Amino acid sequence: MRKLFVILAGAALLALGLMVSGSLRSDGSKNPVVVLDTSMGTIKVELFQDKSPITVANFLQYVDSKHYDGTLFHRVIPNFMIQTGGMDSNFTEKPTKPPIKNEAGNGIANTRGTLAMARTDDPNSATSQFFISLKDNTHLNKSSSSAGYAVFGKVIDGMDVVDKIGQVPTGRRAGHPDVPKTDVILKTARRADK
Repeated sequence: MRKLFVILAGAALLALGLMVSGSLRSDGSKNPVVVLDTSMGTIKVELFQDKSPITVANFLQYVDSKHYDGTLFHRVIPNFMIQTGGMDSNFTEKPTKPPIKNEAGNGIANTRGTLAMARTDDPNSATSQFFISLKDNTHLNKSSSSAGYAVFGKVIDGMDVVDKIGQVPTGRRAGHPDVPKTDVILKTARRADK
């Protein structure tokens, strides 16, 4: 009985360690984990570096340069998604790096809790803005009629915070629809291992 308890305890610790540090990839390395500290709570996300290498490298450049600090969740649509990463609370757009290639063909669907890059009608126009899906958004997946939106990570802790943000009252502001009436801020975004 004691041996079984030790085995179960060890398995639980391993699972907890993977949840905190990121899942193991096929080559034995771990996916990066980023902590998003928002004005409504903390969200921890795992990045799919093996499936979306260009997008993850781009996202981590913005994280490491502290670009996301103080950005507004400027688009919140209940039962759809929450979006941030591009502007401050005055709706001043932050300067961005050049757009990246759309990796929506990576086989990862836009499901509840996934992170994907926001873009214009040009599939290869994503820069810093990203969104978190509040539900399965299959219409955002790559298909024969759509270039799709590139999923590059998932929430591993704090989905309750995502849901809370997704329920805030919104209105029109500075020419933008679906803006929270009370600012919801991404205070900081940091790698979990730094």
